[in-house]
This record gives sequence, C-alpha cells and structure tokens, in this order.
Amino acid sequence: MPKPLVLIGAGEFAQIACEYFEHDGDRDVLAFSVERDYLAQPLLAGRPVVAYETLEAHYPPVEVDVFVAVPASQLNRLRTRLYRDAKRRGYRFATYVSSRAFVWRNAELGENSFIFEGNVVQPFVRIGNNCILWSGNHVGHRTVVHDHVFVASHAVISGYCEIGESSFVGVNSTFNDHVKVAPDNVIGAGALVTRDTEPGRVYVGSPAHAVPDRSSLDVRL
Repeated sequence: MPKPLVLIGAGEFAQIACEYFEHDGDRDVLAFSVERDYLAQPLLAGRPVVAYETLEAHYPPVEVDVFVAVPASQLNRLRTRLYRDAKRRGYRFATYVSSRAFVWRNAELGENSFIFEGNVVQPFVRIGNNCILWSGNHVGHRTVVHDHVFVASHAVISGYCEIGESSFVGVNSTFNDHVKVAPDNVIGAGALVTRDTEPGRVYVGSPAHAVPDRSSLDVRL
C-alpha cells in the first residue's frame, strides 16, 4: 500500500490535487503544509495545515510521501525550491496520472509530476521531475519535457520536441516537429512555435517571435 500523503501548498492547486489524489489516485491525503509566513488557517478541506519548517515533527519522511502542489509561480521557481528542499529532507514524492489520461506504456514520467485528464502522452516520451501538465494536452512521440515545466491546457507539442527546464507553455500553443524550446521560456497563449528558441525569453504570436527586451523572469504567472 502506498504511504499517506501530505500536500505542500494550500492554494487552489493544492485543493484540486487533494481531490484528484483522494478520488482518482488511491492516496490518503492527511494534511497540507505551507511555509510559516503563509500559514493563514489551521484547517483546509477538513485537514490540518502545518508549518513547512516543522513538517518532520508532524509527518516524518518514513511515514508519509509528499507532493509539492504549487503552480507556475515565479516561473516554476517556487515549486522547484520546495521540491528540492523536501528531497534534501528525505521525503519521497507522489506522481499523479489521471485515469482519464492516455499515457503510452513506455512513456517515462518523473517524480512530483501531475498529469491531468485528457492528456495524450505518446510512445517514447520522457517527462521529467516536478512537471505539471494541465488538462487536454498532446505530447508527441519522442518528445522530452525537462524538469520543472508547467504546460497549461490544450497545447499541441509535436514529435521529437524538447521543452526546456523551468519553461511555461501557455494554453492553445502549438509546436512543430523537432522544435527545441530553451530553458526558462514563457510561451504565450496561442503561440505557434516553428523554430528553436533562446533561453529566458517570452514568445508570442503566429509564428512565434521573442518579445523585445522582455525577460521571462519578469512575467507574473
């Protein structure tokens, strides 16, 4: 039997993750945990909310797994920081794959990743650690989604693509075959990406182009 689960986070995504893990993931969610400065309420969804700084005292790593339920905030930096810290502290991570997603048998999925309903993940795809694929995306054969990526809904990522580490992929964006998205990119909603991108840039339009003098780290997500 899998260990019970603590969700790191107490926002909307954490509450959604609780629903999915409990009702489709066969995981018993015991509690939420946030950093002390953000601990605004003692209970959420009928479960305790404990300070992240003292998590081991309440739920030690030998007794629970965790999932870092934080969205794309700070271009995925917040989720990544908490993921790395929890790993350093000895916790193991849950990954959720919706029963209503299509994931081919030899696709590889990393830890602390969350695959919503309606996703299609084709043969030989590799999805890294700490990734979120919201609902209804297509990830084509042989594509690699690197660590700490957030893919919003209804993106079409064709075959043999790479999505660079810590990037954000907006809703309804499209990627031609063999496109390599660099690390730390923000791909805007509805963008059509037809060629490789440069690190740390924001891409919009059809065909997609980099926004002049705009860093992806300046985008509020």
